[in-house]
Amino acid sequence: MNERTPPSSLNPLLDFEDLPRFDAIKPALVGPAIEQLLLDARSALEQVTAADFPNDWRRISLALDVPTERLSRAWGAVSHLNSVADSPELRAAYNEALPKVTEFWTSLGSDERLYDKYRAMDVATLNPEQVRAHHNAMRGFVLGGAALEGQAKERFAWLQERQAELGQKFSENALDATDSFSLFVTTDELAGVPDDVVQATGAAAQAEGKSGHKLTLKMPCYLPVMQFAHSSALREKLYRAYATRASDQAEGESSKFDNTAIMGELLALRHEEAQLLGYRHYADVSLVAKMAESPEQVVAFLRELAHKARPHAEKDLKDLREFAATELHLKDPQAWDWPYVGEKLKEARYAFSEQEVKLYFTAPKVLAGLFQIVETLFEVAIRRDKAPVWHPSVEFYRIERSGTAGPELVGQFYLDPAARTGKRGGAWMDDVRARWLRPDSGKLQTPVAHLVCNFAEGVNGKPALLTHDDVITLFHEFGHGSHHMLTQVNERDVSGISGVEWDAVELPSQFMENFCWEWEVLKHMTSHVETGEPLPRELFEKMLAAKNYQSGLQTLRQVEFSLFDMLLHSLPEPATSGDTILALQRQVRDEVAVLHPPAYSRTPHTFSHIFAGGYSAGYYSYKWAEVLSADAYAAFEEAAQQNGHSTLDVVTGRRYRQAILEVGGSRPAMESFKAFRGREPSIDALLRHQGMA
Repeated sequence: MNERTPPSSLNPLLDFEDLPRFDAIKPALVGPAIEQLLLDARSALEQVTAADFPNDWRRISLALDVPTERLSRAWGAVSHLNSVADSPELRAAYNEALPKVTEFWTSLGSDERLYDKYRAMDVATLNPEQVRAHHNAMRGFVLGGAALEGQAKERFAWLQERQAELGQKFSENALDATDSFSLFVTTDELAGVPDDVVQATGAAAQAEGKSGHKLTLKMPCYLPVMQFAHSSALREKLYRAYATRASDQAEGESSKFDNTAIMGELLALRHEEAQLLGYRHYADVSLVAKMAESPEQVVAFLRELAHKARPHAEKDLKDLREFAATELHLKDPQAWDWPYVGEKLKEARYAFSEQEVKLYFTAPKVLAGLFQIVETLFEVAIRRDKAPVWHPSVEFYRIERSGTAGPELVGQFYLDPAARTGKRGGAWMDDVRARWLRPDSGKLQTPVAHLVCNFAEGVNGKPALLTHDDVITLFHEFGHGSHHMLTQVNERDVSGISGVEWDAVELPSQFMENFCWEWEVLKHMTSHVETGEPLPRELFEKMLAAKNYQSGLQTLRQVEFSLFDMLLHSLPEPATSGDTILALQRQVRDEVAVLHPPAYSRTPHTFSHIFAGGYSAGYYSYKWAEVLSADAYAAFEEAAQQNGHSTLDVVTGRRYRQAILEVGGSRPAMESFKAFRGREPSIDALLRHQGMA
């Protein structure tokens, strides 16, 4: 061990014996640990790029991949805490280390000496997994600027660091703008809002020593108020605050979190990066490692989808307007009225409400149901496990499969379901470590994942209640987790989700969502919070009838986001001002949308997916992968029709697991899909599933 390396007992970020010691990681420890790991990684890079070091895959992996993997794991733990347990001290430590970490990865990816080592390798000596990893690495070197020289190379490195810094600041502004807003209201003003939300907001006000109810822009509070509050004035206040977050239109305290300048600079830097690499624009760069062949192909795909969805969306809007006028006496509904009108129309048309359904989806029962599905389909067992965690509400599990000598560990995962201050919004899966036949120990490292959601917590000692959308979100993230954890690939860079094309990575997540609409599945994962009774079949049939309610509007909304993202990154000159960005958004809306928000709305300013989340010129991936996932699920529907039982078909599940989940990124996604379905994907299943066939 290097003399400057503190014992792992003193700095948990330098302990790689087992799982991260999240309970012991303190902001003051981040800097010293990252400095040491960067020192080790740089030293390793110098070692393997020496002229006399062999061009050998295994030797380079042993010397370089081991220390860089340690850096990646430690930084991953810090980044994770920055997302789920934000504090001023941690944020400062993270931001101080971020440029150094970014600089190292940029220099690694652009090192022409290392590039030469990979180019000189004899690919015939590699196994198929290594061949794929080598192919990806070569592509990565080119996209990482390894072929650049002199000032161009230096400029490229600076661009990477500055983009990382700006992306982090964008994310911080979005979080801070969301967290900084609160509105205290009386009980009367919350007329129509579900009881559990009224209780939770009351408890939040009480915790601050105030009367009434504290409303925030966090989803478990914002969404039900928008859907159920009778007061249009209250809905308007919340809507305006939400729609103007992190923008020039924000009021009061939130105005200091304006993301306008950051967006313009990010787009300019991405465009410059593309030009340095010899591409027209950033969209071209983004698609090099994806299934889609060109921005033009993506735009054509999105416009075709918009064309097919538009008649359904226009019908959706016509129904909403007529219902608002005749039943709610709203002659001219505004943006903040549509969620309320939509919920009331759904209740009237299908005779049920989201609140009625929610009472049956208690978190423990839903989780048990999800686990039963995964265990049945993929022939594994999920058990409670122990690990250090960052919050008392976090749970830890292990996945096992039967082996010749008893249960074998397949993977493990943390589950962090609850929304709270200091935790960024949304839901995501991230990896803690990947499956890897380690070159240093010769032992198989099993994969570990984070599954993060933002659900409301239980109140008055009762379990948390999930909306059906929450249930779908949980299944979605577990789909990502299954892709990461069930892999059987031993080469780290192509195991699990690593190396999978970005526009195919949503296939397993969206695939899992389908089971949330199966009666044979759903009846086993519901239990009324008061009576314990399962979801009545009659109520399920109403939910099913309402499944494609407003699917036209929802599809156009996703197409709008996707088309805006792709066109924004395909401009011949970058959109460097807020006015240009908003003008493009208006242009896209004029083309595809049937509903338009107020002029003050600033959706791009919190569009973290494309400005801070890796989906730049890639947001279309959700719709692209939906075609894949719907078609994959159709195989289970076909098996159910043939065999006369539910879609939980073990034989089909085994084929899906082996063809898609287990191979990870070790081969092109299209090959995996064809190995499962026997043909290329078709859009027909998606249109049928969404009632637009």
